[in-house]
Amino acid sequence: MTPPRALIVGAGIAGCCAAITLAGQGWAVELIERQPVWRFQSSGIFVYSNGLAALREVGVLDEILAAGFAIEDGRNIYLDHLGQSIVDTFYPRSPDGTAPPILGIKRAEIHRVLAARLAALGVPTRLGVTLAGLDESPEGVGIRLSDGSGGRFDLVIGAEGLRSSLREHVCGPLAPRYSGFGVWRSVHRRPPGLRAKVMQMGPGTRLGIMPISQDHLYIFGTVRQPAGHHLPPGDWPALMREAFAPYQGPVRAFLDELGPQSEILYTAVEEVVAPLPWHRGRVLLIGDAAHASTPFMGQGGAMAMVDAVVLAQVLAGVDAEDATALQAALATFGQRRQPVCEMVQSASRAVGEAGARELADPQACVARDQAMRANAQAQVDAFYARLAQWA
Repeated sequence: MTPPRALIVGAGIAGCCAAITLAGQGWAVELIERQPVWRFQSSGIFVYSNGLAALREVGVLDEILAAGFAIEDGRNIYLDHLGQSIVDTFYPRSPDGTAPPILGIKRAEIHRVLAARLAALGVPTRLGVTLAGLDESPEGVGIRLSDGSGGRFDLVIGAEGLRSSLREHVCGPLAPRYSGFGVWRSVHRRPPGLRAKVMQMGPGTRLGIMPISQDHLYIFGTVRQPAGHHLPPGDWPALMREAFAPYQGPVRAFLDELGPQSEILYTAVEEVVAPLPWHRGRVLLIGDAAHASTPFMGQGGAMAMVDAVVLAQVLAGVDAEDATALQAALATFGQRRQPVCEMVQSASRAVGEAGARELADPQACVARDQAMRANAQAQVDAFYARLAQWA
């Protein structure tokens, strides 16, 4: 029996995880990526227990845990921007207890692990290739690629992120919308005693510290930034220090060492809120192509990982040649994933907007700290309880 064929466009976290889960179910998967070499933003990312549980289903959790830094007790130390204590909160383990509460890891390490798994499964991956066109019929999707090759597939998955070329095919014109925030990230040596996630809360800004390996950590900060404001990369060290100049406490030493040799990344934060359906015919959107979020809840990578697991679940046992059955499965995928992704996006946006209001009203920081002491752990528990409802 000929296995069903899937083309996945985009080899980020969503695309790689989906390729692995579908290949594990017997699909003949091909993966294309516009970058000419494996080159991913090498700053850090943190993955909470729901994302780590998904990586267990993908089959790479042990390798990911070995490559990153797990915080086994889930501790998040909240300080104000001067380094004074506000409150500690604790993220939960996965509901079955098998995944730690949170892991920090370099993005490049995630992709190294995923690429190795793809190679072990024999998934063909072509770099420097883009989708040039498609011709869809009930029987399949004929595609043309930028290298002149083509083929016919039972399913095409758009996992190209914010700038998805397939999103217009599925949703019509739908551009990413700017959030009003920029994010700074930089990588540093980790002092041995720094073993928890630290968040420092300033007026209208946030600056965090997260271990990402036995040797390194990264700091990440959010600031308000006008749309279209270009920040030349050569100026990034000075601009990052300036953006967080009032900060003291544990992050101060890392800000002071920023210089031309530093590994720094700045990105303007955009969102994608695609309405259902997330598919059209045999073409489906996953990951940031459908639901890119602001970073305040730290759930972007996890949502992509869970997408891959849920997609494999809804496609299990489906006859891909049966267009009606396949499209029913794709509709089920959207119906399962859209509510939780919308919840995460809304919660993240609300946190960012609350921080922006503090900039205009310094007294809001006092009220924020009082509210965090009273309510922060309950809010963490409630958020992860809601995520667990969609597991």
